[in-house]
Amino acid sequence: MTPEDLSAALFTIVTDRLASVEGVTITETDVALERPRNRDHGDWASNIAMKLAKRIGTNPREFAGELAPLIAAIDGVASVDVAGPGFINITLETAAAAEIARTIVEAGDGYGHNAVLAGHTINMEFVSANPTGPLHIGHTRWAALGDSIARVLKASGAEVTTEYYINDAGSQMDVFGLSVLRAAQGLPTPEKGYPGPYIQTLGQRVLDAVPDLLDKPEDEAVAIARDLAYDFQLAEIKQSLADFHVHFDVFFSERTLHTPDAVTGKTAIDDAEERLRAQGHVYEADDAVWVRTTDFGDDKDRVLTRGNGVVTYFAADAAYYLSKKDRGFPEKIYLLGADHHGYVGRLKALAAAAGDDPDTGLSVLIGQLVNLNGAKLSKRAGNIIELDDLLAWLGADALRYWLARYPADSPLALDGEKLRSRTNDNPVFYVQYAHARTRSVARNAADAGVTRDAFEPALLVHPTETALIGALQEFPRIVAHAAELREPHRVARYLEELAGYYHRWYDATRVLPFGDEPVTAIHSTRLWLNDATGQVIRNGLALIGVSAPDRM
Repeated sequence: MTPEDLSAALFTIVTDRLASVEGVTITETDVALERPRNRDHGDWASNIAMKLAKRIGTNPREFAGELAPLIAAIDGVASVDVAGPGFINITLETAAAAEIARTIVEAGDGYGHNAVLAGHTINMEFVSANPTGPLHIGHTRWAALGDSIARVLKASGAEVTTEYYINDAGSQMDVFGLSVLRAAQGLPTPEKGYPGPYIQTLGQRVLDAVPDLLDKPEDEAVAIARDLAYDFQLAEIKQSLADFHVHFDVFFSERTLHTPDAVTGKTAIDDAEERLRAQGHVYEADDAVWVRTTDFGDDKDRVLTRGNGVVTYFAADAAYYLSKKDRGFPEKIYLLGADHHGYVGRLKALAAAAGDDPDTGLSVLIGQLVNLNGAKLSKRAGNIIELDDLLAWLGADALRYWLARYPADSPLALDGEKLRSRTNDNPVFYVQYAHARTRSVARNAADAGVTRDAFEPALLVHPTETALIGALQEFPRIVAHAAELREPHRVARYLEELAGYYHRWYDATRVLPFGDEPVTAIHSTRLWLNDATGQVIRNGLALIGVSAPDRM
């Protein structure tokens, strides 16, 4: 019996009980089960009696006592106890609980997936670094977290489009182009330009692509250098992300928001202004065009167009938001850096001005800074720690795992040598080693003639087995909570606990027959449990973008 099966049966029992009570209804969320902190109290616990007693005019403990025999009658339930003010503690029969091993193996990669976010269509934007230089450690945390959040959202039934907003418009791109041109010319970096050996490399690449670049007029040469270097740098960014196991469905160019439509001659920014104006939120003052965002909780109104006709960053933000809305994303998630707290209010106000409910249609996650002891500054980019250098030093698995195992809003200081260590003090090694051990057991079992032909779950009675089985049952709930809260660190921490249960079980029991001992049902049944554990570790690591090696 899975927790979902038990929860569904409890839902039916309570719903039937409420049929005669007018105006009281429940959802499946109301009967969600919890794991008791003390396993002596049972396998699962419910507080449904305390939730409903007052609404139906009864005492919580009395109501729990009324439900207890009905729950005890569920096939696979061994006993039910009422504790405290009305907690219902449920103990499953050994065979019913251990059936989860077969459920997991048969479900394979799909185990842990759930439907709590089915029907949600989400656009999630993260990283969105300027295409004027390489990705660095500041982008690394959001790349790992954003991709992991997207994975748990999808595993929980949501339709998710991951998006990278390319800031490829504005004066920064011209400065970038001039910096690359000066490098190609062998001249110093211009004032407020982009320094670093990577600019020198880009300059040489542009010159190789356009040998007569230096013979062209300055304005033309800057434009050529800008556009070619942009393409080269963006391609490098995409490769760095791929090496980091981070995938984006869409790379959205800011330039497209400034590009006039071939038919109407209007830009997306023009259209955004018209739409906001039609809703009564745009006004003119001080020779500028404004949006009255203070009506929606912003700390000040925002300028769309300055008196000189130059559009603002906010105007592009407005057009971009409406683009997401027009592309069919009722829910939008923005992952922003620690220095972007000021964006939250304006984005919420923008959503409201566009006619959306900012509390349901928009989420802004603010991440804190990360530093890594022992990391060296990039030789190419100068005063930054570059993602490519981190990958070469630590590897994608260690970096992804450590970045995913902490909440986004906590400042993070990592020890590079610990990330590289191959000891149980290194969580990623500990978890990956547990997976590799499951695969080793499976290989040795095959050599010893142990197969999964027999499965007798009632045999799994060792205390380490019941503890491991209980942990395996938890995985779908962990994934669902990680998705609902956008906290993939819950998956990483769960995997560490699961690995601990597995290592203790491995030390206490045997899957393989000892010496000339014949293969029996207990060996085959334990192989199911071994393989189920490996499957869950694999599935969990996949949700945070980390590999599950067969050997270590």
